[in-house]
Amino acid sequence: MWKSVGAVALVLACWMASTSARAGDIECKMDFHLSGWSVFYQTATGSGTVHCSNGQSMGVHIRVKGGGLTFGKNEIDHGIGKFSGITSISEIKGHYADAGVHAGASKSAGARVMTKGNVSLALSGTGKGWDLGVAFGAFILE
Repeated sequence: MWKSVGAVALVLACWMASTSARAGDIECKMDFHLSGWSVFYQTATGSGTVHCSNGQSMGVHIRVKGGGLTFGKNEIDHGIGKFSGITSISEIKGHYADAGVHAGASKSAGARVMTKGNVSLALSGTGKGWDLGVAFGAFILE
């Protein structure tokens, strides 16, 4: 009897390990550079490279489009993005909903979190420039 209980426990433990560490649960991080401006309309472009825990990597082109009560010009060097909810590197591309209040002058640092369905992207970085306002728009990875 104890052998069958042990076998069931072993099967259950293996099943739990496989569901908590599914092949689809991968960590992906992005290094990026972004620069842009805003006068009511907000636009920025940049590029980055995504590296995932499963060894995959991909170069991406970044576009930011939006509007609101916003004015400024800025540049982010050595930005970092962390994705969550990723099951495949191909899921990182697309339009992420973006909204925020921002203010900065000279050198500044910031962080944002945005979503695209089940996928979330947290951005952080330091940069230079000046900006002030409230903006809504899209953060696009191509």
